[in-house]
Amino acid sequence: MLPPTEKKMFLSRFERIEFRRGTIVINAGKIERYVYFIEKGMARAFRETHKGQTTIWFGQAGDVMLSFLSFFKNKAGYESIEVLEDSVLYRISSNHLQELYHQYLPISNWGRRFAEQELLLTEQRFMDLQFKTATERYQELLKHSPSILQRIQLGHIASYLGITQVSLSRIRAATK
Repeated sequence: MLPPTEKKMFLSRFERIEFRRGTIVINAGKIERYVYFIEKGMARAFRETHKGQTTIWFGQAGDVMLSFLSFFKNKAGYESIEVLEDSVLYRISSNHLQELYHQYLPISNWGRRFAEQELLLTEQRFMDLQFKTATERYQELLKHSPSILQRIQLGHIASYLGITQVSLSRIRAATK
């Protein structure tokens, strides 16, 4: 939580923006200049492969959307991020956010805590993909993000879990 002065300064730099379902907000191969906060809607990050699209992340209200490579290294990102529902986002330019980090220690600390949290989530995802079965990964998703299973196409969920849609159907049938 930010102190009132820093919170006011932080929020004053945001722009409210709405996107229609299916809009690609962040494009792979380009340097992204904004960080987005999801107020309403669902999103997914994916990467194009020779097999098609592989979903690597889902986001919903309260989550942050950004290209880490663009934000931290000023390089073109490898992922695209698409909104899966009509969405309301707030965006701040990476430059403005960096300025706030330099000017306000509480905002800088917030950014560090955010980065730590994202690192832990990424590590957990990696560990799950390496050491859990597809059924265990599905059950974790069901436990921690049940709304995803109701709001997102099964093909995207299967891709995220690293399995085929047929395998996902079998797992779902077995867990009912």
